[in-house]
Amino acid sequence: MTRFPAALPGLSILSRLLAAVLGGYLLASALAVFLPAALPGPRAEAVLVGVQWSFALHVLAVVWAFSPLSLARVWWGLLGFAAALAGLAAVIGLWTRGGA
Repeated sequence: MTRFPAALPGLSILSRLLAAVLGGYLLASALAVFLPAALPGPRAEAVLVGVQWSFALHVLAVVWAFSPLSLARVWWGLLGFAAALAGLAAVIGLWTRGGA
């Protein structure tokens, strides 16, 4: 399943652990930035919603990191989704400020 050498069997687990912790944190942070930019209503409530949902998404990222998928798919999935959320948050932020 993995492409790591047999001499380093723990490298796959270490990579999945790093994906769960660091990739999950990056993804949760991107969601916490995206939701306040995208949700209508009072800013304080949107920030609270974004932070609360980010905890749930971090748990899902941990489950995803230890799923029986290839390491490349796990990393690309986490990083790609985080980059998409961060990009959308930047676009929405620029659009709501009038492009300034």
